[in-house]
Formats: sequence, structure tokens, C-alpha cells
Amino acid sequence: MSGVLHVLLHMAEQDGPVTSEVLARAMDTNPVVIRRIMAGLRDLGYVRSEKGHGGGWTFERDLADITLLDIYTALGEPTLLAIGNRRENPQCLVEQAVNTALDQAFHDAEALLRAHLSRVTLAALSADFHARMEALGIARTMETDHGT
Repeated sequence: MSGVLHVLLHMAEQDGPVTSEVLARAMDTNPVVIRRIMAGLRDLGYVRSEKGHGGGWTFERDLADITLLDIYTALGEPTLLAIGNRRENPQCLVEQAVNTALDQAFHDAEALLRAHLSRVTLAALSADFHARMEALGIARTMETDHGT
């Protein structure tokens, strides 16, 4: 998710359509990876692609209307927490007791995280980025976006 948000913020910084190749260079990845990610976001109406000379990816919706939860959902709601319960022996009473206690904790943590993601927009991330650049007195370019 972090990588997708990174790509989207790079895209938001451009004045016009951005090609998969340009975004791939910014992310040090293959343009095919970018196209796969963007195709899923396009299918859900967050971005659009323009073909031909001068074409590329642009936003279909305003950054203020896209939350981090929207992007998380668009990515298929991957597992939020890397830790999890043991499931090797579901008949084990100890495993059952531990899993029951942890299940509630995981559920509560995921609910808090989802709530937070629903309150943060791409516009807020962009504003934070701009404030950081201004505080450092750095002019924005694709290279300076990475602090290089």
C-alpha cells in the first residue's frame, strides 16, 4: 500500500498525464508493475489513462475525495497486520484460548486502522509533502521528491 500511495503522490505532483515509465523510474520498478496497479485503480474510477503522444495516467477524482481506505479497498484489502494466530492444531485448547484473545485484539486494531485510513485523503498526504518541501526550502522535482 505504501508503494501505491507513493506512486499516486508522484502522479499528483505532475501537471499533466504521467506515463508508467516515468512513475516506474520514480519507484525504481518496472513499468508493467505500475500498469497493473493503475489498471486496478482505473477500474474503480480513481485514475484514467490517456493513450497516444502526451498520454499517461491522470486522476479521475479530486485528491480530497480519495481516502487511504479507498486505496486499501481498491488493492483488495490485503492483510493489515503481519502477525496472526497459529492455526496448526485447531483442536488444541491452548491454541483456542490464545486465538480467542488475540482475535479480539486484532479485530480492534484493524477497526482503529480502518477508521484512521478513512480520515486521511490523498490531498492531506500531498499537503504534508508540500509542507516538508517548503520547510526545507527545496524546489520540487521528481528527484527532490525522494530527498536526493
